Amino acid sequence: MFEQIAAKLQEVAKKLRDQPRLKAQHVDTALKDLRLALLEADVNFIVAKQFCARVREKAVGKEILDSLTASQQVIKVVRDEMVELLGSTERLLDLRDRLPAVILVAGLSGSGKTTTSVKLAHYLLKEEGRRPALVSVDVKRPAALEQLLVLGGQVGIQVLEPETMEAVDRAGQAVRMASDSGYDVLVVDTAGRIHLDDELMQELRKIVDITQPSEVLYIADAMTGQDAVQSAKGFGQVVTLSGHVLTKLDGDARGGAALSIVEVTGKPIKFAGIGEKLTELERFRPERMASRILGMGDVLTLIERVEGKVNREQAADLAQKLTRDQLTLEDFRGQLQQMRRMGSLSELLSFLPGGNQLPAEIDDSELSRFESILNSMTVYERQNPQVMNGSRRRRIAKGSGCVVSDVNRLLRRFAEARKMMKKILKVQRSRGGMGRQIALR
Repeated sequence: MFEQIAAKLQEVAKKLRDQPRLKAQHVDTALKDLRLALLEADVNFIVAKQFCARVREKAVGKEILDSLTASQQVIKVVRDEMVELLGSTERLLDLRDRLPAVILVAGLSGSGKTTTSVKLAHYLLKEEGRRPALVSVDVKRPAALEQLLVLGGQVGIQVLEPETMEAVDRAGQAVRMASDSGYDVLVVDTAGRIHLDDELMQELRKIVDITQPSEVLYIADAMTGQDAVQSAKGFGQVVTLSGHVLTKLDGDARGGAALSIVEVTGKPIKFAGIGEKLTELERFRPERMASRILGMGDVLTLIERVEGKVNREQAADLAQKLTRDQLTLEDFRGQLQQMRRMGSLSELLSFLPGGNQLPAEIDDSELSRFESILNSMTVYERQNPQVMNGSRRRRIAKGSGCVVSDVNRLLRRFAEARKMMKKILKVQRSRGGMGRQIALR
């Protein structure tokens, strides 16, 4: 999502670094470019203006301009102010008030409320060891109740079904049902509208009164830019919001909602939806997001994602095979599947410093093609790649919907990977037996 603004901000940083001696006018010129970059990214005009003013105030101080590393210090000021703009520090859910703690999910239609409700419940179950339940009080949208039942069932979360079809009474009954059944968190999916209206707000106020929620989260569709920010502000004038969840951060919108919503509403972003899968919800960390926007990478999040997706036993087994030069296409397929579970290559590279400055898009479709080819092979063929003759390659290509040249390219990549590993292991062993140490582990 932030590729456009990241590229602009990195251009500004480069102009500062190119100056042998930084002066106030250099900073002013860079800030004009910075302000334009923010406005092009659909950041609120007032937010952009105040942001640049704060940066200038800190960046033109004598102690910075007289420094030999002035440009780096100005970039650090921009990063620090970006962190403040995004909410300063990570904010966690506060679910200590009562049992069950109620999380009320609010927002406009199409913002992803129902999916986010399920994602939140799944997060609480898997990451915090909670016992959550779900309930929908969206009684006007066709199939809303059925959608929640289906999605909840996919991740093993209980969806409560009060008998009444009146939204406010339904919410009150659900709280009592959750308490009687021993659930410690109840996520309430409220009704959405295509715009703010009195009926929606009156109903929402009554649901807040009857459920006394610990958290009221506004679901902001990042793809809608400033509309999401203004809607969040409107909701906050009627009920007291505790925070926001940004959805569709994996989309191609310009990022203005993420950079404006905290400043405009005064409420933090607590979670971000990073994909369509029900497991793709992450806690929002301002420092890490600011680093990614400025092209400094986010290695900690990448490590966490790898730890959550990679099978440790498979990784250890693979390390053993590498040291013994026993890598097969079966192992290759397993590695491709693990990589695909972690996200697209473009997204993974964005976590690395400078990763979003690659000159061309990474073609993730080739990984899908390779996996289809590997799945079309027999187990014997994957374990013994040397048996691949012309007829086998033609059969595999036909079965995977590819052409023989695709199969040949996969086998060539695999052979190159094995050859490279041999060279690496040879160098390691010549420098102190590192390969033997890995094997002993």
